[in-house]
Amino acid sequence: MLIFLKPRIALAARLSARKQARRARPQNGRMRLTRWLLRALVVLGLAGALVASRAGPAELAVLYRASVDKQLAVPEEEVRRYAALTEAAFARAGVAVAAAQYVVVVDRDPWVQALLLLWRSAGGDYALVGASPVSTGRPGSFDHFETPLGVFEHGPANPDFRAEGTFNDNGIRGYGLRGMRVFDLGWQRVPKGWGDGATIEMRLQMHATDPDVLEQRLGTVQSKGCIRIPASVNKLLDVHGVLDAEYERLAREGHRLWVLPEGRDVIADAGRYVVVVESGRSQRPEWSPGPTRARRAIAPARPAAPAVPPKVPQPSWPIRR
Repeated sequence: MLIFLKPRIALAARLSARKQARRARPQNGRMRLTRWLLRALVVLGLAGALVASRAGPAELAVLYRASVDKQLAVPEEEVRRYAALTEAAFARAGVAVAAAQYVVVVDRDPWVQALLLLWRSAGGDYALVGASPVSTGRPGSFDHFETPLGVFEHGPANPDFRAEGTFNDNGIRGYGLRGMRVFDLGWQRVPKGWGDGATIEMRLQMHATDPDVLEQRLGTVQSKGCIRIPASVNKLLDVHGVLDAEYERLAREGHRLWVLPEGRDVIADAGRYVVVVESGRSQRPEWSPGPTRARRAIAPARPAAPAVPPKVPQPSWPIRR
């Protein structure tokens, strides 16, 4: 019988020793919990710092390089040139930019055809976030305009909408793939690019284009007057609210704005201006090469109906200028 009791006695002794050890160190559990909480706070703090840091132009530039597939390497002296052109455009338009914000600058010069995403400090200093090829208006045929120069405010006064992804009579998805955002810049008085050249109204928009045919031609004048941009630039502007200062103000006030994407990651210093300039070139700069002829596609023959943008109700809320 004693032989069978020995293992039980030994087990009881070990358990008793463990209890005594726990009594001798009653704070161990709390210490482990405290250490875990401290580590969690450190991780959360780092994550918060990373999220906050995305508001800066340097961090947005990293996102631009990582997510945009068509990019231009703009020299520093050219960035200063476009900063001066942008400031001159603001002055002519009587726009006083008081707060730091992002500005989309488009050079409609036929030798350039480029978009520059710039960050402007409250003091008027500029930093380049990224640049990409675009297509602006090509006058010379019916219903074609030259993209107008000037400062154009983006906001719910001219509500954006999203592409349906349908093909027009020429087999082209004029606004790009379904879901691409169309940035509406409103009606503009512009000389006709055909006929008598009389000044009439055109709807100025900035949008993606057909990915199979027209996106390969970015870097040359192609559009009817709107600003065609790469789909990847469209997504970056959309998801990060780069031009959504007024939209986000209304969203914070409780307005439901269907065009804003779910799960958006809005940066600080969101802007509201698209500035169209012309740099006056006599030849194409090295940093903005045009698309090669071999890269241009021919529109496939597809039976299709014209793409018609959906009707969007006018906003009922006050718009701040």
